[in-house]
Amino acid sequence: VQVVESGGGAVQAGGSLRLSCAGSGLIDGRHCWAWFREIPGKEREGVATIPPDNIANYADSVRGPFVISQSDTGNLMALQMNSLKPEDTAVYFCALPRRCPFGQVALAEDVMYWGQGTQVTVSS
Repeated sequence: VQVVESGGGAVQAGGSLRLSCAGSGLIDGRHCWAWFREIPGKEREGVATIPPDNIANYADSVRGPFVISQSDTGNLMALQMNSLKPEDTAVYFCALPRRCPFGQVALAEDVMYWGQGTQVTVSS
């Protein structure tokens, strides 16, 4: 199994970016997908999680402006990020956790597969 992110880049505060993730080697059907982000000097944190039933969960800091989605085939996933703030600057990682906990974002310790990460930079 491999997961590969695309998207990211630099944007001014208030702008939008869309991150995409493609999975290969997966069984057909929806999966538990997640996005994490990492700021230098801080722990990797869960941003958004979408389980097979598509009822997504978000970190409090991004709920509202960020929207996670996945294709019905389960091999494509995306994160639409709107109203970006400088504090959203981080390396974002696509991930496949072994479980999607009810009512919360996935935990890094539960991730089976990680993408390589993509830089998002938001300037003020």
